[in-house]
Amino acid sequence: VQLQASGGGLVQAGDSLRLSCAVSGDSFNSYAMGWFRQAPGREREFVSYISRGGMNIYYADAVKSRFTISRDNADKEVYLQMNRLKPEDTAVYYCAASSANTRLHLKGTYKYWGQGTVVTVSS
Repeated sequence: VQLQASGGGLVQAGDSLRLSCAVSGDSFNSYAMGWFRQAPGREREFVSYISRGGMNIYYADAVKSRFTISRDNADKEVYLQMNRLKPEDTAVYYCAASSANTRLHLKGTYKYWGQGTVVTVSS
């Protein structure tokens, strides 16, 4: 399984971005998908996850009501729509895949990781 994240960029506070994560390999439907981010000098932190069928979704408090995760199982992609961006959202964003269905807010639950896409939000 290989993951390719894209869609990052430099935006101003209040703008929007949509991140995409394309997944190659079989059995995309059998993986829960997550987004994490890592700001300079900080630990990688959880942002959001979506279950295999898309019925269970969870967000970190810092992004709740601003970010929306979704997935397209036919196209094998997962998305992160980010609205009302803030400077503190600046980070490298990673998508990840897990065959588990619990503890999906923990980075150790994920076996496969993309290379990351950089999001920079200026004030």
